[in-house]
Amino acid sequence: MQGTIKKIVADKNFGFISQEGGAKDVFFHKDKLEGVNFEDLREGDTVSFEIEETEKGPAATNVQKVTV
Repeated sequence: MQGTIKKIVADKNFGFISQEGGAKDVFFHKDKLEGVNFEDLREGDTVSFEIEETEKGPAATNVQKVTV
């Protein structure tokens, strides 16, 4: 799946991704990034990811920055 970084909460090491197609935004944590540092992500960046079910609902995993 692909989406766009909608919001980053830097002091808490997490953020939200807007999914393509208008599906509900999905949470991600810096521990679920692959090949990119959390500090290098910016709101508006395009990312690819997978969704996993967690105790708190769906969350993004294997988050990777997509280069254009």
